[in-house]
Amino acid sequence: MLTWLTELQAYFGPLNLFRYITFRGAGATATALLFVFFFGPKIIAALRLKQGKGQPIREDGPQSHLLTKKGTPTMGGLMILSGLVASIILWASPRSAYVWIVLFVTIGFGAIGFYDDYLKVTKQSHKGFSGKARLSLELLIGLLACYFMMSASVSPPVNSLSDLLQALAAPLSYDTPATRLAVPFINGYVTDLHWFFPIFGALVIVGAGNAVNLTDGLDGLAIGPVMIAAGAFGTISYLAGHAFMSSYLGINFVNGAGELAVITGALIGAGLGFLWFNAPPAQIFMGDTGSLALGGLLGTIAVAIKHEFVLAIVGGLFVIEALSVIVQVTSFKLTGKRVFRMAPIHHHFEQLGWTEPQIVIRFWIISFVLALIGLSTLKVR
Repeated sequence: MLTWLTELQAYFGPLNLFRYITFRGAGATATALLFVFFFGPKIIAALRLKQGKGQPIREDGPQSHLLTKKGTPTMGGLMILSGLVASIILWASPRSAYVWIVLFVTIGFGAIGFYDDYLKVTKQSHKGFSGKARLSLELLIGLLACYFMMSASVSPPVNSLSDLLQALAAPLSYDTPATRLAVPFINGYVTDLHWFFPIFGALVIVGAGNAVNLTDGLDGLAIGPVMIAAGAFGTISYLAGHAFMSSYLGINFVNGAGELAVITGALIGAGLGFLWFNAPPAQIFMGDTGSLALGGLLGTIAVAIKHEFVLAIVGGLFVIEALSVIVQVTSFKLTGKRVFRMAPIHHHFEQLGWTEPQIVIRFWIISFVLALIGLSTLKVR
């Protein structure tokens, strides 16, 4: 919204600052942070009043959680999403269709997570939304997002609402920059996925959303790696959206993708604000409202800037968490034995005697190292 101020720079030169993504990214970070700081206590108080007993705690989980986490309200993702969306609308350029696509997925996944949290709280059960129905809705949102990306990648710049609607409603084509596949360490695109792209992209988005959701099991565990991944993908988005820098680094140029750096800035700011209240002992839990939405956001950005495989590196911690659940369930069904003492894997380390702060901080360190490895793929080509 504030980018429209650049049209008045002839009357007041400093308004030219709103043209720069770096300036608006910093502004988005500060705005989201202050928004969550200011409204956070009021949201927590309202959720505590509405929820009463708070989020139900798994009885088959670590016994310490029944004592230390019982009664803590959930749906803290509402804090993150409200600050995130407000900041994006204020600072991101509406001319980039990718901004609206990411918002579509984030709000859509957030709504699914909210309904899941609502069922858990009202029924006081850790069983919420039907798994099949939930995944079906997530896949539908992911498919629509990928369809919009295919249209946006061949459309002219968006200068008005009508331009945006035309870009999103453009005839479907399976030969666009969006459908092409890139892999780390190799220049250019390696193949064109054609009709398979919407399926591939949707699976990446849905997988990212659910992987972050599985990671959200300890105070501060999910939001830290999410912010680290956001920082890495904000850097990649800025470079991928810059014609000269993308050419210099040998990565694929994605017109309009630079605006996604503003979104990641807003995510980092909202995440920092949330962490203030989610740090051990947490005053509020993120819930599926936040974890699904933030994972979906990261997945959508990765698909938009053609760094889907880099997401598996930068978000390696989320991959490990998800794989630990898959391995545990598969092993138990096939052999009747468990590989881990408890899944997801952060609970396994709790059973080994690690304290909650030890697990959280060590997992943050792992996430930071993985983010550096992911960023290194930009130059090793």
